[in-house]
Amino acid sequence: MDLKEIRKIVELMNEHGLTVFDMSKEGFHLKLRKGPDLDALRGMMAAAPAAPVYAAPAPAAAAAPAAAAAAPAAEGEAITSPMVGTFYRKSSPDAPPFVNVGDAVSEGQTLCIIEAMKVMNEIKAEKSGTISAVIAEDGNPVQFGDILFRIK
Repeated sequence: MDLKEIRKIVELMNEHGLTVFDMSKEGFHLKLRKGPDLDALRGMMAAAPAAPVYAAPAPAAAAAPAAAAAAPAAEGEAITSPMVGTFYRKSSPDAPPFVNVGDAVSEGQTLCIIEAMKVMNEIKAEKSGTISAVIAEDGNPVQFGDILFRIK
């Protein structure tokens, strides 16, 4: 077997997503492996000392009352993202935010900008009220349906 044949086998492995190729002929053995050696990794994992397992029921029990206490804090109706993009509270880095907690807003007022595919989309209030919470973080990605603000 020559180098051209081995290269062709490697190309076929890449083309078909194969990670192991093993071929034996008269007096010839070829074994190709792409990626990590899983057998060696399994052996190292088996030889590694097992980490102790600690039971922690107290923090889990404490989390339930904290979640119940957080629910009343979510006052007002959610204003959700109509698209996927990057959330911005202000029109430019040195500008003040469009709205802050406690601000009274009227229907049609710009609340934020969501950048999607290099297009800045103004998100406007669908109803009048007072901003009770700013949920999304400035400059972070948001998904369709993510809560941006709460208004009451």
